[in-house]
Amino acid sequence: MMAAHRPGPLEALVGYYNRMDDAEEPGWSLEKIGWCIIIDRDGQVVDVLDCHDRNGKKPAPRLLPVPASIKRTVGIAPNFLWDKTSYTLSRTAGTGKRTAQEHAAFVAFHQAQLNGTNDAGLVAFLRFLENWQPDRFNAEPFRSEMLDANIVFRLDGDDDYLHRRPAARRLAERVRETADTRTVFCLVTGERAMPARLHPSIKGVDGAQTAGASLVSFNLDAFCSYDHKQGDNAPTSEGAAFRYGAALNRLLTRNGPNRVRRPVGDATVVFWAEADDPQAARNADDWFQEALHPSVADAGAARAIGDELDAVARGLPLSQLRPDIQPGTRFHVLGLSPNAARLSVRFWQSDSLDAFARRLAAHYDDMRMEPSPWARPPDVNLLLAKTVALQEKFENIPPLLAGEVLRAILAGSPYPRSWLAATLMRLRAGDDPATGWHAAVLRAVLRRARRGANRSDKGDIPVSLDRDYPNIGYQLGRLFAVYELAQRAALGPGVKASMRDRYFGAASATPAGIFAVIIRNGQNHLANVRKKKPGWAAVIEKELEEIFGRIIPAGPLSLPRSLPLEHQAEFAIGYYHQRRERIGGPAGAVADQDAPDAADTAETEE
Repeated sequence: MMAAHRPGPLEALVGYYNRMDDAEEPGWSLEKIGWCIIIDRDGQVVDVLDCHDRNGKKPAPRLLPVPASIKRTVGIAPNFLWDKTSYTLSRTAGTGKRTAQEHAAFVAFHQAQLNGTNDAGLVAFLRFLENWQPDRFNAEPFRSEMLDANIVFRLDGDDDYLHRRPAARRLAERVRETADTRTVFCLVTGERAMPARLHPSIKGVDGAQTAGASLVSFNLDAFCSYDHKQGDNAPTSEGAAFRYGAALNRLLTRNGPNRVRRPVGDATVVFWAEADDPQAARNADDWFQEALHPSVADAGAARAIGDELDAVARGLPLSQLRPDIQPGTRFHVLGLSPNAARLSVRFWQSDSLDAFARRLAAHYDDMRMEPSPWARPPDVNLLLAKTVALQEKFENIPPLLAGEVLRAILAGSPYPRSWLAATLMRLRAGDDPATGWHAAVLRAVLRRARRGANRSDKGDIPVSLDRDYPNIGYQLGRLFAVYELAQRAALGPGVKASMRDRYFGAASATPAGIFAVIIRNGQNHLANVRKKKPGWAAVIEKELEEIFGRIIPAGPLSLPRSLPLEHQAEFAIGYYHQRRERIGGPAGAVADQDAPDAADTAETEE
């Protein structure tokens, strides 16, 4: 049986463009336009219109279709019938070292392209360029906030922009013409066509240049092969290059429905579905967005997604749970990272939406803990910030680790071992292990590594307290939690430097040396508890006896001198399970009247 075809990112993007109902025409692109200058037939400025979208919290430039932007490197290259103010008006907010040259190039370019035109709007535009003086910008109706924004033009009395007039559209086609008549075998479409010398600029990737960066480029000799120049090193037709660029720029629209709301590490993530029905594709996109990035504001939607993932984990297909999503919907996820003037593909995953749903369900199941550390499925970014980011700030998430973790989630592959090491480092640095975030992550990493390719659950890591679980690290974590409980029972919860603060990291790494101190101090604490609350002391001693019977039948010298990282992770899991377990009876209380009250000691947690 032949394997199903898995398209590459460029091929899938071209397919997405072909399904777009409102796709830009070849030779056109969506650009951020801030202002429109209205001119009369003599080229005089009549008014200036604000084109900003004011539906959001603050005004934002409006995306408008214009003749495709020229790809600028270090040279001066004007756009056709639109551009930023340094080109169109010879004014900029910066030092403007080459503003005069940019404006001169803009004027000369349009005089050459519009030579011989008899269109009233284009003739008026030529007169505007001939008569314009930069000092005119200092008077009404111009305003300082226009500087460095993109400008379009309109003839007074018209309802549409100059660049959309029929004569302008015909000239825009001529501007795109090239003297290169060669054809190449396109690596994206498999057809012979005119090659793209330069690939389109991709805008909207966080951390990349605001003017756009290249997904495919060959700007140094070291990147070229067999004396090929630029685009000839990766033959792609002009049509395919335009289509993948237009599709990717649409997907990268800020706050768009096909973009993960926050970058994962340094990766900007976009996704899209393939479906015959556009609405079904949008439904699939919406479901994936919420499953990967649960809404904090809508707790009901987050719970519904959690219930659906639980059902998927039990074997139900997503289309059965969501009839508005077509069965067998193909789905793509692309992560892009900035790299100077270019973009790097951090990861690329393509499969059925059902496959992605099963992997997301497996991800949440691998992290399942009882009691649960969270009220709703955790967002990947929040999870990474909690476990590995300095001061829990999203910008401090290690980029490489973030990409590896998300790739593991989407592909169903083992989590990176570095995630386990980084989480343990946070615990040794003083993070509170009782929150459960660290234990959930550690369980997920260990569970996938143990399960391996056969996906067997034999010897699974427990979800909740398992007194019979044989791992030495797990049992030592339980022991640590009970001795900590003895300290709290003896000294109260207001201890400035608790046993956990002093010894948790060392106890999980080198138990033989540290537990001698913990056991000695614990006996002193128990002696104190016996005097004040003998019933509670009896409960703690019973718990200690049960744990000691499992880990050191030959006496204290049998404690291991050190634990490997995997057993240190089990130590944190055992600690969390024991810490959150009610002991002393079915209601978590003890029979003796001298026992602490339920609010103080019914649960082994603060």
